Amino acid sequence: MLLTHKENILKFSWLLPSFLSLFLFGSTVKATAIANWHFDSNRNHLDFTTDENVQPQVQLFTNPTRLVIDLPGVTLGYPQTSQRVGLVIKDISIGQLNADTTRMVVTLTADYTFDLAQVKLQEESANHWSVQLPKPIPLTATQPKSLEITPSIFPTVSDNSTLFAGVVPMHLPMKVLEPQIKALMSRYSFLKTGMFFLDLGTGDYLDIGGDRVFPAASTIKLPILIAFFQDLDAGKVSLNEMLTMRRDLVTNGSGTMQYERVGKKYTALETITKMITISDNTATNMIIDRLGGAARLNQRFHNWGLKDTIIRHLLADLRGTNTTSSQDMARVLALVVNNKLVSPQSREQALDILRHTTIHTLLPAGLGKGAVIANKTGDIGFLIGDAGFVTMPNGKRYLAAIFVTRPYKDARGRDFIRQVSQLVYDYLNQLNPVAAVDSPNGFITTL
Repeated sequence: MLLTHKENILKFSWLLPSFLSLFLFGSTVKATAIANWHFDSNRNHLDFTTDENVQPQVQLFTNPTRLVIDLPGVTLGYPQTSQRVGLVIKDISIGQLNADTTRMVVTLTADYTFDLAQVKLQEESANHWSVQLPKPIPLTATQPKSLEITPSIFPTVSDNSTLFAGVVPMHLPMKVLEPQIKALMSRYSFLKTGMFFLDLGTGDYLDIGGDRVFPAASTIKLPILIAFFQDLDAGKVSLNEMLTMRRDLVTNGSGTMQYERVGKKYTALETITKMITISDNTATNMIIDRLGGAARLNQRFHNWGLKDTIIRHLLADLRGTNTTSSQDMARVLALVVNNKLVSPQSREQALDILRHTTIHTLLPAGLGKGAVIANKTGDIGFLIGDAGFVTMPNGKRYLAAIFVTRPYKDARGRDFIRQVSQLVYDYLNQLNPVAAVDSPNGFITTL
């Protein structure tokens, strides 16, 4: 079908001395989600596509100049993210303004603005738009630069306290199961543990020290994997791009890439797969580097709502300075399976990689026949941990995360996790597990 191109040149007017607002209206058809977006810094050209028709609404804020593009009826599907551009056009951000609107923001450095008569919004099709930005120009003395109060570009939205990770309704604690778990903990009193399990169907949960902070070991690779797929969805990385194994990224510990020659190239897909399936530490360092470094990843983890997940050193972090908690790991998984961090396609690809991990001695060892788990383990001798998304043969799904500090390489730590996993699995495998004694039946939530 031949598409008709419509070009709209933005005209401006001052609504307040310090606030410039422009609005463009097109055909009103609700869109569902951002399919992709891209900013070409060489041409100052922003391009975005949605799943269905969209009506952009454009505003301009000053001090500094920010071009704001609101997409009503569009949901982003992942937390706010930014793309660094350069010295004058500083960055492009995209985030969820409210439940029904996605907002894109182009920010200029101080003392620069646009000639608004030259800003062009072009409709390529009903769900495909582009914005051509002119060359930024210095502000003159007659143009206002300050003395204004502008609203937050991305207002903070408080989490519903009854929702875990803002997406899973929490119902009742698994009170019947808790005594069994605590009895097991008493038998293994020389271990220190923290665990969090959540039934995605009923919202019932087991939380014993779920907020305790532990060394992350290789479980840190789980959120790194999701961050990679977030950037894949945003067009910032490609599965087929080649990554070079630099000498400063090669490390010891788990994995086989350390034994290959420095300078060898791998596709990004090969690298993330090795990072998860064989827990390759060198592959992990290559991905951390490709995604902009630990500081940027830490900021992204914080934006996801992770309180304790921090990368302080590249792998192998044998001293355990990188940290997380059972709740944080479960939160990442909850957001992923509910399509809040990555697209459905990326979600399935990430989970498929996690289903092919090669260490099955922790959470997987306690599951029944026919159960499937997408998980990532961690082991630095004095600590072991595992976090996963379990699908049972009866269709029930739950999140599982557990960490244990132990005497160095003591196999009883592994046995403890296996037994906890088995107790939770057997409990949830009952036809009608009772979360709390004498409690009413809970609601069922289909994800």
